[in-house]
Amino acid sequence: MQRIHFTASDLARTRLQSTLGPVAEGVFALGVLARSGHADYARWRGEVLGRLRGRASSGPPLAQLLRNLSAPDDLLFLLERTPPADGTRQPALPRSDAARLALDVWRTGVAPYWERIQERLEAECEARGRIAMTGGVERLLATLHPRILWNAPVLEIHDGPDREVRLDGRGVLLCPSVFMPGRAGRIVESERESGMAALVFATPASATRAADLWGSPDNSVQALSALVGQTRAAALRALTAACTTSQLADRLGISSAGASQHAAILRQSGLITTRRVRNNVLHIVTPLGMALLGGRLRDTMAPSAGRTAADLVQRSAAS
Repeated sequence: MQRIHFTASDLARTRLQSTLGPVAEGVFALGVLARSGHADYARWRGEVLGRLRGRASSGPPLAQLLRNLSAPDDLLFLLERTPPADGTRQPALPRSDAARLALDVWRTGVAPYWERIQERLEAECEARGRIAMTGGVERLLATLHPRILWNAPVLEIHDGPDREVRLDGRGVLLCPSVFMPGRAGRIVESERESGMAALVFATPASATRAADLWGSPDNSVQALSALVGQTRAAALRALTAACTTSQLADRLGISSAGASQHAAILRQSGLITTRRVRNNVLHIVTPLGMALLGGRLRDTMAPSAGRTAADLVQRSAAS
């Protein structure tokens, strides 16, 4: 059983967030790939495993990795800013190999369906937010999942490895996941981007309707990836919420230099804008970028915007 100890300050700092980013989504999706037996995920699992086996890789065979991993538990260290104080698990793979595997799963098995997944996660956060507004944070904590119990001041997650996490005023991020069938939740003690603790909890089975998410990949997402490349498409989606270059790198699981290069090309193409706020340089998607994300670009686009889109195609083909 996992236990989170709250103070009054922690309750005040509790926040809802729809996702911890591509690496986290890849880690939890791996948990579904590593375990069969969930009928709603059977089609998705078969298709994604087939795509992954078809990808060239210099590392161990995929089947061997899945046999040796207790995903997501063996890869949760990828989401931590610092190693957990209790030393609950030792990494099963070197960080570089684990990150590559998680991002491969994100690109192959999550990104093609991301628009629908994100819509589901944001709807879940909105519903939970209404609970917090009408019943308070303690009511929110008490209704996350049937196997997550609020015994003030401790949140008990009746699932996963035994561990105790004391927030000590840091607060906690509550993040829903559609990739946790049969599980209740997992704790990240010090999330890489914010440094806060995070609890990734399973969305209720009746609300997830997983089969609706995997019916077929979203064609607009596939088209966007074909146009700008998978990593740059993921960067554009990530920048619907403003962030710095280092935060973008964390969200994508790439180097800061790589994130800076992708941001520069997206900015030159008119898909994001960059502005300075105090000591931070923040990137955010533009209306043109939002239109591209939504698949709403048309031949009747204004001439200046048309030239920007053409430039984007040329730069993407060249890079």
